[in-house]
Order: sequence, then C-alpha cells, then structure tokens
Amino acid sequence: MRWSFRGLLVGAIAVLAIDLYEMVDRNGGIWPSGTGATEAVTAPVLPPAVETGSSGLPSADPREHLTTDDGLLRGQIRFELLPGGILLAEGSIEQGAAARFRAEVEARGEYVSTVRLNSPGGSLEDAMAMARLVREREYRTEVLDGALCASSCPLVFAGGVTRAAGEKAAIGLHQFYAPSGSSTAPAQAMSDAQITTARISRHLGDMGVDAAVWLHALDTPPRQLYYLTREEMARYRLVTSAPSIASR
Repeated sequence: MRWSFRGLLVGAIAVLAIDLYEMVDRNGGIWPSGTGATEAVTAPVLPPAVETGSSGLPSADPREHLTTDDGLLRGQIRFELLPGGILLAEGSIEQGAAARFRAEVEARGEYVSTVRLNSPGGSLEDAMAMARLVREREYRTEVLDGALCASSCPLVFAGGVTRAAGEKAAIGLHQFYAPSGSSTAPAQAMSDAQITTARISRHLGDMGVDAAVWLHALDTPPRQLYYLTREEMARYRLVTSAPSIASR
C-alpha cells in the first residue's frame, strides 16, 4: 500500500509539473506581475466551485449548508477567545498569520483547549506553522456545521490532537500556487512544486493524517474545490472522532 501511494503521488506531481511547465512557457513565468511574494498559497475562493474527482464522480457539495459571512472570510484571519476554552480562528490566512497566532496563544494559551476554524485558506507556510503550534500545545481542532475550512486551512485542522467536523461542515482542497513575484524558469517552477508537495505530505504524516488526502488537492485546479465526504475524512484520518458539535 505504501509503495502504491508513493506511485500515485509521484504521478500526480508529474502531472502538476507538466501543467506548471506549460503555464510558465505560455505566460513567461509562474507568477503574474507583482511585487514579489515568494511562498506558495492557496487562494480563497468564494463561492467555491465543485470539482469532479479522479474517479470521474463529483465531490460532495456542502455549499448549501454554509452560513459563513463572506466579508469575514475575505478579511485577514482574526482570533477571538470564546467561552469553554475555544479560540475562534476566522478569516483568510495571510502571510504573517502564524506570528499573530503565536502572539495570541502566548497571551491567552492557558485558557485555550480548542481551536475552532472557519477559513478559506491562504499562506501554506503560515498554515503549517499554525498547525505545529496547535500540536505543540496539544489543542483540539474543530470545524462547525455551516463553517468552511478550505485550501490550506485543513493543514491547520490537521494539527489538532483530536479533530472533529460537523456533519454540515465544508472541508475542501485544491492546488497551491504562487500569486506574485518575478518570472521563474520552468525547471525551477517544477522543482518548487515538487518540494512544496513533499513538505505538505510530510506535514500531514507528522500530524497522523494519511498524506494520500492531498492527491485530491493535486487533482483540483486552484479556482475550484474538492470537498471531502464524511467517509473520506475518516478514511484519511483527518477527523479523529464522530461529529458531536452543533452549528454556531
């Protein structure tokens, strides 16, 4: 099974690399003209589109259950301490979000036992750094009914020592990309994509999540989302307990 998964992952990376090569060759660079962000991100997309999975069947579509305010999700992530030791993390994970999250935890960490997520994603580096801090502090993570955890947000969610999602929560994945910066040679673009994919896979494995879940991200264009079903969340060990949380 391990070698079978590695073969699938290598194949997916190869397809992604070819796509990147064609995009770089066509556009003269992996990044549109801009001022120079250097890290990969997963862009917030509202409302997200449903992507057909590699099986040829459409992914789950929980959008009808979303009760999230679009304005809050589009803004940078904010942190709010709620009763019961819950730290709400709501909004887009911008570059620098991990540092702000650490400052919040250092100020209020003794009162926190659970991180509640509602985010369309953003910076991969910040998401993985937030997840490592969540695991270091041994927090639980949750996504409530009607909430969204998409793109890089599931990488934060994976950091919980226990992880729960409501029956009507929306957890989605798609490809990462670099939003701005100088032109990158095709060979470098392919190398960067493979390195980032390997880092994400190691991150998920370190958190106890089956890294095969990221195949759905590699198979889904950045402007769409692959929504995980309840069965997939359990199979990939993204959730660790049955849903017992109500909507907000």
